[in-house]
Amino acid sequence: MRLFLKINRVMKTDDRIIAILACIRGGTAGIYAQKKLDELDEETGIQDWDNFVQEIRKTFSDKTKAVDTEWKIANFEQEKKNMADFMIEFKTLAMKINTDKLYAIFLLQKNI
Repeated sequence: MRLFLKINRVMKTDDRIIAILACIRGGTAGIYAQKKLDELDEETGIQDWDNFVQEIRKTFSDKTKAVDTEWKIANFEQEKKNMADFMIEFKTLAMKINTDKLYAIFLLQKNI
């Protein structure tokens, strides 16, 4: 994205933010981009580039992914899944949040 902005000589802060948001599509990122674009339509002042970069990093950081994965584990149920499939999915989710074994066992007992 930095290369795109530099090659196309996009220098104004609002133009840079709009160019970045225009490239973000699909899923949660697309929803975030649309919300941010709607906010930009209502704003009359110039946006702050440093605040925008910090907000993007915070929103899409690994910590956010870990919290989302931990929530998925907390609500993960076996239902009608085969035990082996359930364990594979559970172990994959537990690896994503880098949990220790004791906490993983606690979550597993809670979900079975």
